[in-house]
Formats: sequence, structure tokens, C-alpha cells
Amino acid sequence: MSNFANLKKQSKLGSLTEKLVKEVEKMNNTGGSTDERFWSLTVDKSQNGYAVIRFLPAPDGEDLPFVKLYSHAFQGPGGWIIDSCLTTLNQKCPVCEHNSGLWNSGIDSNKEIARKQKRKLTYISNIYVVKDPANPENEGGVFLYKFGKKIFDKLTAAMQPEFEDEESIDPFDFWKGANFKLKAKNVAGYRNYDSSEFAAPSPLLDDDDALEALWKKQNSLAELVAPSQFKSYEELKTRLESVLGTKGSRRMDEEVNDEDDYRGSEPSLTEDLRGELSSLKSSRSVASDDEDFDELSYFARLAE
Repeated sequence: MSNFANLKKQSKLGSLTEKLVKEVEKMNNTGGSTDERFWSLTVDKSQNGYAVIRFLPAPDGEDLPFVKLYSHAFQGPGGWIIDSCLTTLNQKCPVCEHNSGLWNSGIDSNKEIARKQKRKLTYISNIYVVKDPANPENEGGVFLYKFGKKIFDKLTAAMQPEFEDEESIDPFDFWKGANFKLKAKNVAGYRNYDSSEFAAPSPLLDDDDALEALWKKQNSLAELVAPSQFKSYEELKTRLESVLGTKGSRRMDEEVNDEDDYRGSEPSLTEDLRGELSSLKSSRSVASDDEDFDELSYFARLAE
């Protein structure tokens, strides 16, 4: 049967429509990111989702099983700034300094701008996907996973339980760790992970050789926060001035009227950056749920 005949047969069966709907849902959930190293939870139209993952130990030759990354992602008259924040490296950041000036101006409208432009906190770990009902092909795979402070607090609570009758566990341990049941739901318009929980401690696999093979598949975390991954202070400052329209800026040919439609951004917004923006946006619901992480005190410290 010819390819065209197959196409017609699929049309009658409705299989193409099913495939297209699934692909659109996948794009909406992943933000079109091309970095296949990263896994993200697929949610339905109601923003509900479920998966079981296992946080993995530090990669070979590295000290920690997670890294912490600060970043900036916001739009100004001259386009988007989507960059890692130099405070990740304990260095001065021109974006944070700008926000500090806005916050300490004492003007309420400036404070509101500073809130919208504050740095975002993200953690990244290697994970093993135990169960992914929406994407079963991911099961048994090793991926990088970005998550916010709410989930990180659950990791911390597992290592440092609040009550004496609760047993401490190392969630990153192959043998004495525990699977993490990731449960997302929509609460007041934001994605909420409060219902997520650890299962009882158990070995990830019973075969040490298989565990070692998994360990060797892990992605480097240190390289994600290596200085080479960050723009210099001057590069960030120049980009910030362009985005804010304060120096050498140029307006976009196409205005971005909605935050979810950034196709009109200037050419420097590459596909990878678009994917990163979508990743930051999708995780912002985590940050919104984690407002106890207060950047405003950081602005005040910068002014001292």
C-alpha cells in the first residue's frame, strides 16, 4: 500500500488527530524545550499530574546530589532577559543591583516592578523515573529534573524530620532512599505540590551492577553551574540596559502582547532560550507556591 493510501486510511481511523492532540499536549507541557536531558511532569488540562521518581546520588566525582541556580526571566520594552544570575556564583549581579535600587527607592510602583523582576530559585538533580503514566517511555530512564523550593523543602524534611518518631532518610541514597510520589494539582490558579510524598525506604534496584550502570549514566551537575555557563557582569548589564530601553535599545518588530506568546522576541531569543523561558514559566507556579522564599530582604542587603 502506498504512503498516500496509508495516510487516507489513518484519516478514516482518526489516528492522525489522536497523534496531533498528544503532540500538542506534549509541547504545552514541555514548553518545546530541545534539551532531552531534562524531565518534567506532564499535567492534564486541569493542571493535575502524577509520577513516581527517585532522586539519585551525586554523580561520579561530584560532591552534592543537587545544584542551586538563580536566574532572571522577564520582559521589558526591548525584549526578554533570560539569563542565569551571577549570585549563583556568589558574584555581583547587575539585574539584582537594579532591582535593589527600585526596591529601596521607597516608591510602591518601583517595588512592584522589583517583585516581578526578582531572581528565581531553581534546584536541579538527577532522577530515575520509576513511573510516568503520561509518558511510559520515560520509565527506567535517568534525567535531570528542575524543581522549586517547595519540593526541596520536602527533601530537607525527609533528612531532618520534625518529630522524634519519624525516621530520617537520605532521599538521594540508592539503597536506603525512597521513591518520591510527585503529585501536582491546581490550587488558586497555581500548580501545587503539597500532596507529594515519599514512599517507604527501599533499594532502588536489587542489583548493584545495575545501580552502578545507572550511576554512570547520570548527568554532570557541576557543569550546569560552571562559570563558563554565565554571562559576565558587563554582558548582563548591557543586556539589561537593552531590555529596559535605557541604553542602546531597539524595540522589537513585533510586540509581545502576551507572556505566553514570545515568538515576536528579537532574534537573540534562540530556540534553546525559548525552551528555557518556558521551563522557567512552568516552574514559576512552584515559585509562586513558595513565596516564603523572600527576595526582598536580599534587595535590602544589596543597598547596605
